[in-house]
Amino acid sequence: MQANTLTPQKLFEPQVRYVIPVFQRPYVWDVDKQWEPLWSDVRAVADELLDAQHQQHPAEVPAHFLGAVVLDQQPNPSGFIQVRHVIDGQQRLITLQLLLNAARQVTETHGRSRDAALMRTLVRNPEHIVDSDDEVLKVWPILADRAPFQAAMDDDVTNDDGEHRVSQAIKFLRQRIEAWALEAEGDDEPATRLRALTMALALHLKLVVIDLQPGDNAQAIFEALNDRGAPLLAADLVKNAVFQAAERQKLNAEQLDREYWDALAGDFWREELRQGRLLRPRIDVFLNYWLTMRRAHLVPSDRVFTDFRDHVLQGVDDVRTVLTDLRADALCYRQLSEQPPYSVPGTFYYRVIEVMDIAATMPLLLWLQRPGSGVPEHARDQALTAVESWLVRRMLCRMTLSDTNSVVVELVRHLQQVPPSDVGLTAERYLADQAGDSRRWPTDDEVIDALKRIRFYTVMSPRRRARMVLEALEDSYRTPKTEEAHCRRRELSIEHVMPQSWQHHWSDGIADDPGAVQERNHRVHTLGNLTLLTNRLNPVVSNNPWLAPAENPETEGKRQALSAHSVLLLNKQLVDEHPDGWSDEDIDKRTERLARQVTRIWRRP
Repeated sequence: MQANTLTPQKLFEPQVRYVIPVFQRPYVWDVDKQWEPLWSDVRAVADELLDAQHQQHPAEVPAHFLGAVVLDQQPNPSGFIQVRHVIDGQQRLITLQLLLNAARQVTETHGRSRDAALMRTLVRNPEHIVDSDDEVLKVWPILADRAPFQAAMDDDVTNDDGEHRVSQAIKFLRQRIEAWALEAEGDDEPATRLRALTMALALHLKLVVIDLQPGDNAQAIFEALNDRGAPLLAADLVKNAVFQAAERQKLNAEQLDREYWDALAGDFWREELRQGRLLRPRIDVFLNYWLTMRRAHLVPSDRVFTDFRDHVLQGVDDVRTVLTDLRADALCYRQLSEQPPYSVPGTFYYRVIEVMDIAATMPLLLWLQRPGSGVPEHARDQALTAVESWLVRRMLCRMTLSDTNSVVVELVRHLQQVPPSDVGLTAERYLADQAGDSRRWPTDDEVIDALKRIRFYTVMSPRRRARMVLEALEDSYRTPKTEEAHCRRRELSIEHVMPQSWQHHWSDGIADDPGAVQERNHRVHTLGNLTLLTNRLNPVVSNNPWLAPAENPETEGKRQALSAHSVLLLNKQLVDEHPDGWSDEDIDKRTERLARQVTRIWRRP
């Protein structure tokens, strides 16, 4: 066999067809595990190319590794298009073709014709040399994927409107590319950004292409490529590079290991964490955050070592300066989850990192908390409060959070250029200035309107997000800044004031009106009908009427149960303000009141 590292241009520019054998499985990649991470990686390369254009002495932008494919050359007569069967990597090749074609489609609308033409040569063979329509496309899938793939690769973007994963992939990639291209600022016009993207796609992606030779055992090679070995961690490669540099600088490697690297050793750092589609050791995750924070650039997970080598170690005369920062920041990272729960960093970590699961904010949190930042406490708190408000408001308004990575990195870059005392105000202004739909900071009216409309209990998924908002409402009615003033450490459950099974005691004569039933079923899940309890109510009591019925006064009413089972201020208000009943109108009024309180908790300048 022959193994070569090729760019997409080298792989697809020749007149060639990559045919997926019939025994291969259908296309199965999806948005969370593959499309979004792939676009994030490609976008990071394109952003670096854009930055390099504006630098007087631009550094070489490293390539991004996409993985390996195994090809089997098929015999064909001279003068005909070459044909190779795809033994391994068909999902990767199909997705790469969809990505290239999506870039072509967007570039034809918003970019330069020569860039679109380059993309076209990578997805289609010249029609004047082919013998059939089948030979036009560079990749030819199995029958189950063929029709949607042909539609996706067509010039008409309306042809790919379907539920097949191939159709969903091309639409997703095209939307992401177009949104990125139209984020242009200053000299970065859409055409300039798309030029950087086409260069990234054509020249800065790399695949290991293994061509089998006659007599090669395709299956044995496939198994060897997918062997269950124990690959080196990025951190292992980083450590090796650091200590090689230390030896060249005539430093005592064993002493450096004891004084510095020991802070990054142990089971804590080797524990695997879920990051996107992968399980990765904590030490690699930390290095990823650390590099992103230090460089103020998105660093793909597979480029942690190369970025460290090329942008941190390069030109360093004494590796102890790097190790000093790395050790201090590693200790800071270990302490991020241990902040006092009533502090702004502690609240931010709980709400944003733990509950909302937005780990993309970790480089910012680490930068603000690290010992070397010099950011005063009030400025740090102001910045974290602004970012938390921006994220929570977007969540409540059901706006995408997919651009959080880029926003955080750009924000860190802005903050690094201002005096430490101005960090808080700069963060507020930066977020308030974002105008695109993927970045806007929603207004009070937008938040209030969203909370009045949505079925809060069902749309806040996972459910802990809904509980977090209710906890914040409870905390907002408490005044002392002590741990006892915060309820997030307690075991709290969400309770519907008017029960979900309201038909038993709450029908109010509407059970026979389908329209009224539908409205009621929506209303019981709105914010105004929800509260928190420290102890879960007995299900029977939970469905009881608001007040004990006159004909059966021994039955515990819902109001009495809330009073008996809770000391929370949310429930004290309910009990005190509604002595006689709880109605649909009461739910609507409380929804608006709590929504306005939400805008006070998460303020916007």
